[in-house]
Amino acid sequence: MPEPTTPDRSDTPAVALGPTAFALGAASVAVAHVMFPWAILSGALAVTLGAAGIHHARQGTGRLWIAVTGTALGGLGFTGATTLLWSLGG
Repeated sequence: MPEPTTPDRSDTPAVALGPTAFALGAASVAVAHVMFPWAILSGALAVTLGAAGIHHARQGTGRLWIAVTGTALGGLGFTGATTLLWSLGG
């Protein structure tokens, strides 16, 4: 009978929150002037997932700086696309 192994702290899904927030934030910034609804949606998701990633990273699980960067990029993409959409009167 094999011995049960204890899961490593890096095996949790919280480890993926920071890189996911970074990818969504980068996509939000990249398409902010082309596809407004997708930039707004991906920016909001990046901020949400990045904040959760920061929370988990401060408790010892996850990557702090990639979550902070993803949150910042998501906020930048969200506000940029929202401001551009608002200025166009839409």
